[in-house]
Amino acid sequence: MMTRWPLLPFAVRNLRSLIVLASCIALLVACGDGDELDFGEGAAGQASGAGSGVDTDAGWGSGGAAGSAGGAGYAGAGGAAGAPSGGTTGSGGTTGSGGATASGGSGGSSASCPRVRVKVAAGATLNVRPTPSTSGSPVGTLPNGAIVDVVAQVQGETINGMTLWFQISAPSVAGYISAAYSECTLDQPPAVTGYYLPLQCGKSAKISQGNFGSFSHSGKAKYAYDFSLGVGTPMVAMADGKVLHVYDKTKPGDACYNGGGSSCYPYANLVVLLHGDGSTSIYKHLSQVSVALGQSVKRGAQLGLSGSTGYSTGPHAHVMRQENCGVANCQSIPLKFADVAGGGVPSTGQTVTSKNCP
Repeated sequence: MMTRWPLLPFAVRNLRSLIVLASCIALLVACGDGDELDFGEGAAGQASGAGSGVDTDAGWGSGGAAGSAGGAGYAGAGGAAGAPSGGTTGSGGTTGSGGATASGGSGGSSASCPRVRVKVAAGATLNVRPTPSTSGSPVGTLPNGAIVDVVAQVQGETINGMTLWFQISAPSVAGYISAAYSECTLDQPPAVTGYYLPLQCGKSAKISQGNFGSFSHSGKAKYAYDFSLGVGTPMVAMADGKVLHVYDKTKPGDACYNGGGSSCYPYANLVVLLHGDGSTSIYKHLSQVSVALGQSVKRGAQLGLSGSTGYSTGPHAHVMRQENCGVANCQSIPLKFADVAGGGVPSTGQTVTSKNCP
């Protein structure tokens, strides 16, 4: 039931209304009601994100701690109650400051991770990239279990949830590999016991062109050896390795099977082995290939038969040790044969006899 005011003179009713209004205003000001007066609590500072944690066992630095959240600002104190005209309005709260930004994880020192071991599936190889990213073409590959020196630890493209990359250096290749496929180690690289002549045990042959030969052994091929051999002579592995490249598409009757000019260069049948020290060896101008891609071979195992395929002026075998550049034909590197007397580097015209007798 609605309450009715007594019938009072108009002036009295107005005076009573003014008294009630003044009381309400004094009460509001004394309480400092920030919600109604738009002076609420200062906004809390936003906490900064935690730095990314990393695997310290692998030589990574730990991430920074999360920044603390800024405290909330306090509401302003209310103005003192005053006359019906109203007290002074309370000031608003101060905004809380945000937490400090956390720093991300930094790479560990090379002292804590001097070398890394490649961890890929058996028979597979790991691409070595020119930058810590998969966007660039590989500059080489490393076999499973290969151990290489670490130059630096850097951050790069995320691979399997990991951003750490290793800048590595090996005798035959340098670049970057992802930590997703490698692990720090104090072990030394596996030693290659030596490179032996690519001929069966007891087989003799003449070096028709040695290192820096004037006919064709310059530039990439400056450390190559040509062996004068009849077609069909078995060619064997100079050291243990894995078959990295094979070309065997040039067959009898093909234009470049019995040799030819520079246009035949891409059509030489060949085998490339990847060795434990990261270098490769190439056996070229084969008439027949006896191994398959990815196959592991022991020193002295047959790889194929000599021939004259590709850019060739006659039957011979072109052999050299190379960098691992990701393709079959790479920059040659010095090769000394453990079974050749006088320093292991035969010269043009010298006859050598293989002791590649595993």
